[in-house]
Amino acid sequence: MKNLGRYSMGVGDRFGHQAEAQLKAIIDAKELGVDITPVWNKSYREHQIIHSQPSNTRLKADEAVKNLNWKENYFVDADHIGIDMVELFIDSSDFYTIDVADSIGISPENEDLEKFLSENKKFVGELELPNSSLRIIVTEKTIESAGKKYLTAVKQAGKIYRKIEKLKGKGNFVTEVSMDETDEPQSPSELFFILSAIASEKIPAQTIAPKFSGRFNKGVDYVGDVERFKKEFELDLMVIAKAVEIFDLPKDLKLSVHSGSDKFSIYKPIKDALKKFNAGLHIKTAGTTWLEELIGLAASEGDGLEMAKEIYSKAFERFDELCGPYKTVIDIDSKLLPSPDEVKRWDGNKFAQTLRHDLSNDKYNKHFRQMLHVSYKIAAELGDRYIDALNKNKEQIAVNVEENILERHIKRIFPVE
Repeated sequence: MKNLGRYSMGVGDRFGHQAEAQLKAIIDAKELGVDITPVWNKSYREHQIIHSQPSNTRLKADEAVKNLNWKENYFVDADHIGIDMVELFIDSSDFYTIDVADSIGISPENEDLEKFLSENKKFVGELELPNSSLRIIVTEKTIESAGKKYLTAVKQAGKIYRKIEKLKGKGNFVTEVSMDETDEPQSPSELFFILSAIASEKIPAQTIAPKFSGRFNKGVDYVGDVERFKKEFELDLMVIAKAVEIFDLPKDLKLSVHSGSDKFSIYKPIKDALKKFNAGLHIKTAGTTWLEELIGLAASEGDGLEMAKEIYSKAFERFDELCGPYKTVIDIDSKLLPSPDEVKRWDGNKFAQTLRHDLSNDKYNKHFRQMLHVSYKIAAELGDRYIDALNKNKEQIAVNVEENILERHIKRIFPVE
């Protein structure tokens, strides 16, 4: 079986020009004593907007690995995959994030539910959690409730997994099951029985992405009760350890945190928990690289700055169109967005400071940042003009990308000494 390793990091590269800079950050981390497996992730939706193909992501990842002489494992993720789009990613991907959020809450067939209840009734009582004095109280109602809410979703994940396995071959890819795009976080008992169902479906999941409380908005800090998140995260680690002990699941199964980019306030609790429980982690950073491209263009002044301003101006005029698909993962107060006319008067430093996620800088504007985060469609529409600008300002952008991943993310999340 392909091995993801203890620590792994999903990095998005929407325009396919920053893979080397991203990999350099992973290499920097290795030199600091922490091994992280890079995973280049790009969803079907992003490919549609950019007008790219999954093969483009694979090509750029392979080129970066070759050019930087990377000898360790790396992967290309078919991010948030559904059964209808599997075949598009078969040749290029060896990591599949199976997204079954749409099936959560759909009542399972009675026969399937009865089988699930029969398989799990042995857990009625108190479930001991490893490395803790905590217990989970399990009743028949607990099991039935989890089955009614999540069994259909897990069985759909099984169908998708088996389709991938048929086309790719057993053991030739990494599987993640995503349950994060739902309204409410899973309780510890629900996660335990989700993992029971995953084992029953014989899905060799190496990562599981549950829903946590709070908001994980795109490209900005976590919004919620940090102490509550800490408790949920630690409980999830314990539940995974217990499930691996009991069920036929990969021994290196670990938590996956989606939209994990820039969630600075929860990085210390994550880092502390990884040390406390000697646990692994997969975290996805997605669109932060695209924002670092914009920061680099703005800081270069001249044509680069004018392009960044043009992208913002067009995005501002198309607010509803661009924000609609992301409405559940952004919170933008349009009244706090600077007008395009105001932005036209900015120099590159002002634009960069307003966009860069530096909470200590009073010029930083989280609404401006979120607006641009979802506006990469505008850059895609510029076509060769945007790509030429990336190439012209390659060195400046690469410095930003590498620093963002290493300093703001890796060093804060993983146990780097």
